[in-house]
Amino acid sequence: MKFRHRDIIIFYRIFVLLSIFSVIPEFGTISRVQSLGINYGQVGNNLPPPETVIKLIKSIGLKKARIYDTNPQVLTAFANSDVELIVTIENNMLETLRNPQQSLAWVNAHIRPYFPATNITGISVGNEVFTDDDTSLVNYLVPAMISVHQALVQLRLDSYIQVFSPTSDGVLQSSYPPSSGLFRPELTRVMSEFLQFLQTTRAPFWVNAYPYFAYKDDPAQIQLDYVLFNPNAGMIDPYNKLHYDNMLYAQIDAVIFALWRMGFGGLEVRVSETGWPSKGDPTEIGATIQNAAAYNRNLLKRQIANEGTPLRPSLRVEVYAFALFNEDMKPGPTSERNYGWFQPDLTMAYNVGFSELASPSTSPYTTISLTSSASKVTHVGFKSLVYWILVYLMSFEVLPKIQV
Repeated sequence: MKFRHRDIIIFYRIFVLLSIFSVIPEFGTISRVQSLGINYGQVGNNLPPPETVIKLIKSIGLKKARIYDTNPQVLTAFANSDVELIVTIENNMLETLRNPQQSLAWVNAHIRPYFPATNITGISVGNEVFTDDDTSLVNYLVPAMISVHQALVQLRLDSYIQVFSPTSDGVLQSSYPPSSGLFRPELTRVMSEFLQFLQTTRAPFWVNAYPYFAYKDDPAQIQLDYVLFNPNAGMIDPYNKLHYDNMLYAQIDAVIFALWRMGFGGLEVRVSETGWPSKGDPTEIGATIQNAAAYNRNLLKRQIANEGTPLRPSLRVEVYAFALFNEDMKPGPTSERNYGWFQPDLTMAYNVGFSELASPSTSPYTTISLTSSASKVTHVGFKSLVYWILVYLMSFEVLPKIQV
């Protein structure tokens, strides 16, 4: 076969373009860590503007984020960013949004003006409603979810945006061993209605799961390596003989068993929040920078490996880490203000190891190459992009001069 001069030029340019795509961090990341998102809280008086935040999220290779409201500035900043965004209806709105007309007005005001430019994929109707101090909210939850979903149907957005409500693992009466997972009996009626809605609309069950709290409450009985994903002997469920080498997966499987006992074992379980504080009060055992770094580094590795739990090993677990920033205005103990991966000035609170996102290794315990700051990640990626674009443009000048 004889190639013409023009064919060689075309083949070379295709080769260069493929080379460009292979070295840009975002292209390499999309297919390798699709199951990790970040919670972007905003309870602080010194946080960077949303326009800066979206650049930070993209620079560390993440494609999913969750916010705890429908802040217009955030929704606008995320437009055309290709980052999937979950928004939240505050708990105090649930009673109002039981009304279908109110829900339609809410969706028209808070979702429709921004979608699809802002890739809103989910609406969290409240957060941890089942364990909220205001026990009346439980009665408003499912009616509000139904009304919001109906509004999406009416506006033909339901095929793009799911409706759900994250729970805390406090909804479980029993969680150890995982096969004993059982919802609290007083929640049976409303939980059944809640799960029926999720099943009908094909939405997942989201749970906020924090091994940190279990360790803090009982450090003498719970092995630190087990909760941090570090190498350890783990535990074997005595009833089904499944082996667990970390508590997060055990918590997830306990929820799956609880769902099965309710007749909804087919629901997918996802983690809407998990994290570890880097600082705490003297009574908050385990809240250290070292433990926070270990937990989140190991979580990151597991997500890159697309792992499933022992009960569902072939189904990768979607996890949203908590949180992007330390938030100085959050109430409660010191730990509540120190879950962030980053300080508000964009420096790392500790080194999570984001460069692993661009590494070919998928072993849960491999040594990771650490980066010093998000700005460095962005700068290196930008230099690579500029270099390859220059190579590509130069090919237009050089190749026509080649004599074949």
